[in-house]
Amino acid sequence: MPGHDIIVIGASAGGVETLTKLVCNLPSDLPAAVFVVLHFPSHGTSVLPSILNRAGTLPASHYEDGETIQPGRIHVAPPDRHLLVKPGCIRVIRGPRENSHRPAIDPLFRTAAWAYGNRVIGVVLSGVLDDGTAGLAAIKQQGGIAVVQDPDDALYPGMPKSAIANVAVDHILPLSKIASILVHLAHQPVANSPKAVPETMEAESDMAELDLTGLNKDERPGTPSPFGCPECGGVLWELHNGKISRFRCRTGHAYSPESLLAEQSDGIETALWSALRALEESAALARRMAERSQRSQQPLVATRFHKRAAEAEANATLLHQLLVKSEPEPTTERVAMDGVLKNLRQE
Repeated sequence: MPGHDIIVIGASAGGVETLTKLVCNLPSDLPAAVFVVLHFPSHGTSVLPSILNRAGTLPASHYEDGETIQPGRIHVAPPDRHLLVKPGCIRVIRGPRENSHRPAIDPLFRTAAWAYGNRVIGVVLSGVLDDGTAGLAAIKQQGGIAVVQDPDDALYPGMPKSAIANVAVDHILPLSKIASILVHLAHQPVANSPKAVPETMEAESDMAELDLTGLNKDERPGTPSPFGCPECGGVLWELHNGKISRFRCRTGHAYSPESLLAEQSDGIETALWSALRALEESAALARRMAERSQRSQQPLVATRFHKRAAEAEANATLLHQLLVKSEPEPTTERVAMDGVLKNLRQE
């Protein structure tokens, strides 16, 4: 009878330090395969496997698409690729972003739940926003076990808090105790029969894998919403799973409410900067035309252009003040990712 031999771990901001401390306490004879997603900039170079190899005894690596799942190893998601679990093998796919990330935690958790059901242990560690919550709910839905780092113990408590608020978590533990519970659970046989996979979970797993059969289906999971996808502009379909609401477009981009709000905020900021540039260019052009009109002995035309320049400059000043006041706090996802990149480069 198999044990809980599939362990999937998700981390974001603060994840390098957290994962390093976790793997150093995992034994070399762990009877489970470990899969790790750390949010990472798409164009960065990840040295996370090297860091984990120095920290513990389990070998860690970026594995190739289609490789066989191996117990006693740590499979790390590479930059700009989702790490997915299939029966007996892994997929490393440049699929649609979820929660604005690739790799993202939810696709790993969801596909593991789809492939291995109640044999899966999902672990949510330090991070901001809420990636991992929907995936952890999928693991619980299929009979797996949910483990979450105690928010008071996490460098960034956002992801743990979201998971605890929305999922029936089995173990809320400080980092120092998570390795021991994983070892204990990995040796415990799974007695219950696996549950049937819901159609929605199967459809979302196909989308993450860029399966054309799933992408070309006319019926989409969820119901149409009035919102557009920030990445491709398509209609977002709203999905509900208990207390958890999510959005997914036809091509597979997916968002939690928090990540969608963050993307919309970024879109508004981009639009404001574009408007500021347009106003500054308009003011500059109007001033140039006013000078030419003065040289051409056209005072009335020059006055009109001076007025237009003054109006554009006034509006630009208002936009500039708005952009300065709306500067994000230092604990936002973007700044947190900068910290992850800095830590990895230092290693």
